Amino acid sequence: MTEDAEAVYQALLGRIGEGSPRRRLEPTRRVLELLGDPQRSFPIIQIAGTNGKTSTSRITESILRSFGLRTGLFTSPHFVSFTERIAIDGEPIADAAIAANWDDILPYVEMVDAELEAAGEKRLTFFETLTVLAFASFADAPVDVAVVEVGMGGEWDSTNAADAAIAVFTPIGMDHQAQLGSTVREIARTKAGIIKPGSVVVTAPQAPEALEEIERAAGLSEATLVRSGTEFDLVDDRVAVGGQLITVRGRAGSYDELYLPLYGDHQGVNASVAIAAVESFIGGGDVPLASDPLGDGVGVATSPGRLQLIGTDPTILVDAAHNPHGAQSLVAALGRYFDAEEFAFVVGVLADKDAAGILATLSPIASRFHLTQPESDRSIPWEDLTSIARAVGGVDGVEAEGYERLEDALEDARTWAAAGDKRMVVVTGSIVLGGEAAAFADDQGWKP
Repeated sequence: MTEDAEAVYQALLGRIGEGSPRRRLEPTRRVLELLGDPQRSFPIIQIAGTNGKTSTSRITESILRSFGLRTGLFTSPHFVSFTERIAIDGEPIADAAIAANWDDILPYVEMVDAELEAAGEKRLTFFETLTVLAFASFADAPVDVAVVEVGMGGEWDSTNAADAAIAVFTPIGMDHQAQLGSTVREIARTKAGIIKPGSVVVTAPQAPEALEEIERAAGLSEATLVRSGTEFDLVDDRVAVGGQLITVRGRAGSYDELYLPLYGDHQGVNASVAIAAVESFIGGGDVPLASDPLGDGVGVATSPGRLQLIGTDPTILVDAAHNPHGAQSLVAALGRYFDAEEFAFVVGVLADKDAAGILATLSPIASRFHLTQPESDRSIPWEDLTSIARAVGGVDGVEAEGYERLEDALEDARTWAAAGDKRMVVVTGSIVLGGEAAAFADDQGWKP
């Protein structure tokens, strides 16, 4: 990033962080109103869920772009660079553009800050302000359609200040219980709050109680409900070099043997959801998507930090699994898509996550754990995480070592993997840790 873009990021970091969201929409709406409601100048596909939000968002955006639409994409958190969170036409927003848009919105952000403080409330948070910046940037571009990933929850998430024509739900499970609720039903109820009157609702396979909440909210809003397994489905997926071949029964047509350059059965499901969402946007779900642009969009989709190769000889992957459900998908993908028999997991976890659950899920296939921490004030200290891993892994005899520095954890894991056949290193537990690992691997030249 240039100094101007870095200055924007530092200004955002000076606000209340993403780990402490406010259950409110009015401050975000107030800034947007002062700015002339930029979020109303383009249609929005909004994506909520527990796992798969970012991948589904990125696949959806890639398909839309392949049909000639100018796209905006808002995701979080970022993998390496802050500007990844706001993408225009498939590329992180230009440093000059984000600096200029920040200068445009700042007086109005400060005006609302002052109003909030006068009322005895906290000023706009990091994520509230970032959401405003994204909407303003999309309007400035301008874009034909924006794909917007919910930050946390749904009903009171700042992205919900916009009225999305299409609400998409990836699988909902247990995460952020302190903020969202102690059961899947409660969490799903909060996430279903993104459904707007008369909208289209597209959902991945869900636990029964989660689906009930989505169906309830859709019914109250007189929304059109499009369910995986009913209105559309992933019919088949086969392992291919660099990814998989998927066959999807969509809302309006069938799409055979699309090449998806992402690993994991869950990514095939994410792609099927993305296709149904795009069918709903282009042609209202009644017209099949043209095969060539669809194939092009699926075939170039990327999802940084999701089973991403960052090193060879030995193989090193990063995966953003940050809860037990994500760890289950990771374990399944490693068994199906990679020819390895021993795994060293380099793990760092944020404090609001179920670290024990993640480690217990990985433990059956783990040869060793290298425990460390991402560079975040929300991280579980490496010493504490090591104690958790030893308690979990001790049942199965998994070796667990702690490292203050990620670089040392990676170097030792890489040395171990290079000393044997069919060994692999997997960095997981946090997208922040994955980004740091990818940057270090790039500096070291681990991937030709």
